[in-house]
Parts: sequence; structure tokens; C-alpha cells
Amino acid sequence: MRATLERSTLLSSLNHVHRVVERRTTIPILSNVLLRADGDELHLKATDLDLEISEKTAAVVEQAGASTVPAHMFYDIVRKLPEGAEVMIATDADGAAMTLSSGRSRFKLQALPDTDFPDITAGEFSHSFALPATELKTLIDRTQFAISTEETRYYLNGIYLHAVEDDGNAMLRAVATDGHRLARAQIAAPDGCEGMPGIILPRKAVGEIQRLVEDPDGSVQVELSDAKIRLTIGTVVVTSKLIDGTFPDYDRVIPSGNDRELVMDRASFASAVDRVSTVSSERGRAVKLALSEGQIVLSVNSPDSGSATEELAVGYQSEDMEIGFNSRYLLDISNQLSGDDTIFMLADAGSPTLIRDAAESGAIYVLMPMRV
Repeated sequence: MRATLERSTLLSSLNHVHRVVERRTTIPILSNVLLRADGDELHLKATDLDLEISEKTAAVVEQAGASTVPAHMFYDIVRKLPEGAEVMIATDADGAAMTLSSGRSRFKLQALPDTDFPDITAGEFSHSFALPATELKTLIDRTQFAISTEETRYYLNGIYLHAVEDDGNAMLRAVATDGHRLARAQIAAPDGCEGMPGIILPRKAVGEIQRLVEDPDGSVQVELSDAKIRLTIGTVVVTSKLIDGTFPDYDRVIPSGNDRELVMDRASFASAVDRVSTVSSERGRAVKLALSEGQIVLSVNSPDSGSATEELAVGYQSEDMEIGFNSRYLLDISNQLSGDDTIFMLADAGSPTLIRDAAESGAIYVLMPMRV
């Protein structure tokens, strides 16, 4: 193999694929990135056996061929080359090493044969549809913060993506929960997603897709089956295994009888929560909300560091009540809202609270209270 290409295009492609590679792995080939030169393109691919990202970029190919080299080392070398440099990569006759040359710099890296590189993309995909990149980004951005990190409940370690009917309209819905909070977002169902299986997209795949959906005018092609999903985003193809588990019946935890409505300015509330929680300890991040007509008092009491209170004028006409929440969770949800006003629908101090954006009906959030 012998190919030449611009440092910037190579770095851009490597930046997309190399993140998949785990820093520590017991299987040597999984530390490597696959490089395949063919026609007028260089194809790059990396995998951890659960997630695979591949991309192609323009190159001048003098000799077609393929090899694999250590992904993170290769990326670091290209990153440290000067801007505007041309990079030439070539494999030795026996394929045991790859030489990277640029200007007066020359590196020789150990290579492993491309035939050893695993392929996780085999298999049929039962459903295929396209959707705007902005809509996929919205689904992920609105829900990913609520993904559980608790490995014992592995079926919560991702976003549940499924097709539903809501008020007679076909919708594509995303849900994530960690047992303390729940986020649900939906968009109009794209053509082709009808009857798709409900799938759980793993946390690592969610993070990579979130980084790749950068072009607001782009479109994403989605193919999926019971076990895998493949997304084509421009020149990048992401293939991921799905979490093999059953997502819980989340509708049961979304309250429907909460009749105490609290309306407040989103930015003012988030700033107030952020300020009073400064004195809270890492262990107890509870902030107490004392509600009375037209007013809310936020307070934090920390035996270690002190106390803080702040008053806000709000829209609230129900009975006085006190309720506590994790301040970090309140801020996480506030960061997802885009409208001027936040609406809380409350029941009592021990029941889950429903939170939504006054400007957007497509997303709702459920937050469990804390004892304060």
C-alpha cells in the first residue's frame, strides 16, 4: 500500500474513528486502526467489537492495499505534524511495518495484517429510514444526560428508541432514565420507521453519534435490526450492537394526576439553584423548594459548610408546600430546555414531579424528589 493525502483530511477522519479504540485491550488488533487504500480514497476503520466507526477520505493512491497500525499513536503523530503538510503512508513488502513520511519527518510503526481485523457489520437490517441530522441531535441531546451509569441495570445504560402513536400521530420517541430522573423526547416519525423494533442504543454509541451529528443541514440514514444499528452520517458510518435487554414500562412512572402548576423563568431559576447549591456537599446535593402563592424560596442547609436561601417570584396559585430535589438534576434538566419558562407539575413532597418546557411540547422530564 502506498498513498498520499493532506494532513488535515487525514486528521479529521482519524479524529472520528480513533475514539472508539480502548486505551487498554487484551486483543492487540483492537488497538489498531484499519487503513485501506483503494481507487482514489483511503478508508479508515476502528472497533471495540461493540461499536465500529469507518470513514473514507480522498487520497492519491499509488498502490492499493491495506494494513493496521496502533490507532492512538498514529493519531498523535498526525496531530503533531505541521498544518498544511502532506502525509505519505506506505507498507513494507512483508506488511510487518508501515512508514509515515511528511516533510523531514519519518515514522515507522509496527503493523498487523488487515485480515485479522474484525468486522461487526455482517447481518441484515430489517428497517431503514432517513431523518434530518438536527432531529436526531435533538432526540439525543434532550435525553442522553439521564442515561444510567449503573452497570447492574445494564438495560438502562442507553437510550430507548421506538416508534409510538401519540394523539393519533406517528412519532419516533427516545427515552432515558437512571431511576431518579427520566427524559422523554419525540419527533414526527420518518417514513420507514413504522413497525421498527424498540431498541436500546448503548451509552458509548450515543456519545459518538452526538459528536458526529455536526452538520445542521445534513441527513442521517438509519438502518436497524433487533441486534444492531447502522447510521450513515456524511462519509462516516457508525455500526453498533444494541443492548440486549427489555427497557422498563416508563409510562407507569410518568405522573398524570399532578395538579399543582408552578411556572417560572427558566434562566432565573437555574441561576438561583446554581447559586444556593454552592454550599451543598458532594454527598447531599438537595435543594429545598418552599412554594407559596406567587413565590418560591430555594434553600440549602449543609452541616459541613453553611446555608443559603434565595427568593423568586413565580406563577403558583396552589396550596403551600415544600419539596426537595437533587440540585445537579435540576440543572441538567434546565440545560435541556429552550423556552423562557419552565413548567413544574407537582403532586406532593413524596411523588415524582413532571417538568416541561413552555415552548416545546415534544420533551418531558420526570424527577423524583429527595428528603430534605
